[in-house]
Amino acid sequence: MRIVIAGSSGYLGKPLMEALEGLGEGHDLVRLVRHRPDEENEIVWDPYKGPLDPQILDGVDAVVNLCGVNVGGKRWNAAYKKRIETSRVVPTMVLAEAVAAAKVPVMVNASAAGWYGDRADIEVDESTPAAADFLGRLCLKWESATEAAEKSGARVVKLRTGHVLGPASVLLDRFVPAWKCFLGGRFGSGRQYMPWISLRDWVGAAVTAIEDESIRGPVNMVGPTPITNREFTKALGAAVHRPTPWIIPGWAVKIVAGEAAIELLRGAKIKPGVLQANGYEYQDQTLFEALRYALND
Repeated sequence: MRIVIAGSSGYLGKPLMEALEGLGEGHDLVRLVRHRPDEENEIVWDPYKGPLDPQILDGVDAVVNLCGVNVGGKRWNAAYKKRIETSRVVPTMVLAEAVAAAKVPVMVNASAAGWYGDRADIEVDESTPAAADFLGRLCLKWESATEAAEKSGARVVKLRTGHVLGPASVLLDRFVPAWKCFLGGRFGSGRQYMPWISLRDWVGAAVTAIEDESIRGPVNMVGPTPITNREFTKALGAAVHRPTPWIIPGWAVKIVAGEAAIELLRGAKIKPGVLQANGYEYQDQTLFEALRYALND
């Protein structure tokens, strides 16, 4: 397959590229980049300056879009929330229109578990409507931006990704130092769910989504065993051999993280319905397995 990837330099893009390059199917990979091309397989694009030339996608079998600034990269204010939205919706729309014009048969697009918002103990799957909060509305706009590709008949897959646990993951880079200093503890009540998936399973599931012609629409990129924040706290403590006695109140989390604290204080019990229905075999079935892999233990 000839595959064009946008967002290939990010935390998910790099290992996905490596996995596709390592397969024996002879995938031909092309990277859309914002800088001057350093390699033969790189093509410059700027989604904010106009449409992508459909000729770039001539003969392409699939387009993968992983663009978007880090949701937790800064405290949320009006400007950063707008940047979060624009960095996702605009590249997606530009690529979807180019996919439609070039008649590319497959588009695999990033999305997020934030689609579901706070659902308490109710299990949700890919058929559940988007939440009405900021992240839910964002994900709805993000996924809707693929409309041109869908209308053209392309098989469009939307990867609703939870917290990705792997070496140098953003979440663990923030938490592990505190846990090792005996400052680990649950956030708020600890009853909120934290959708997770190991990095290697995310990559494996993404490759499956690209190659399996039966998969289309939203796909929950989460592990098979849902866990609460309380359970996450204990598992991470066990992984780094530290107790986790503390309770970090919600107001304290909000002081540190601002409105972005919603990612830690709210969550949903998400079922990976599509992956399970298609027989995806997880390498990391439990959170503890994923943490051991992520921490190279």
